[in-house]
Amino acid sequence: MSTDLSWRDSALCAQTDPEAYYPEIGGSAVPAKRTCMACPVRPACLDYAVATGQRWGVWGGLTQKELRRLINQRTAA
Repeated sequence: MSTDLSWRDSALCAQTDPEAYYPEIGGSAVPAKRTCMACPVRPACLDYAVATGQRWGVWGGLTQKELRRLINQRTAA
């Protein structure tokens, strides 16, 4: 994994409410996912989340459940 985290400087989430990326149980991740889909660094964010095993929050446009599924698929392969 690259240690270059400069992509975070261009992340749209840095300009929004961080609470949106950690919705309460039963809460909606739609606003965070919408921001992610427009973000120019979404692929780098998702790569970082998978490489570091992030299990909580919205990363790279994926919800916690989606991200865990992706991480589990990649570690099982």
